[in-house]
Amino acid sequence: MPRVITNLCQREGSCRIVCPVECIIPGTPVDDWPTYVIDPDTCIDCGACEPECPYSAIYPSDEVPSAYQARGGEILCAKAGTAGFNDTYTDVDHDGEEIVMPATRVLAEGEIVDLTPSIELNRAFFTEGPGYAAL
Repeated sequence: MPRVITNLCQREGSCRIVCPVECIIPGTPVDDWPTYVIDPDTCIDCGACEPECPYSAIYPSDEVPSAYQARGGEILCAKAGTAGFNDTYTDVDHDGEEIVMPATRVLAEGEIVDLTPSIELNRAFFTEGPGYAAL
């Protein structure tokens, strides 16, 4: 069962570095695909990416939580223009490159969010989005 990167991803990139089959890529354009994505046809489900993620954004696809309880302070990202995602997150990634995510919001302690839509977004990237064109 391949892994899925949820919208807790902040595009830090260390997951990509440890992937032995190079199946993790940044979604592009970031306005439409704000997280890194995992090619499910290439992923060997080794799990190396999961503990490497500093934001705990990666899950086996059958374990993505539908009721994730926030510790508080996590950044949740969405497609640009999504209602309620009015903040812009900026930082630098694992390689020192600038990260700009235009549609984010900070989760409050105890807030419950459904992370399962990330499963479909990851699939769509590789079946109808830019990832499909790249294959």
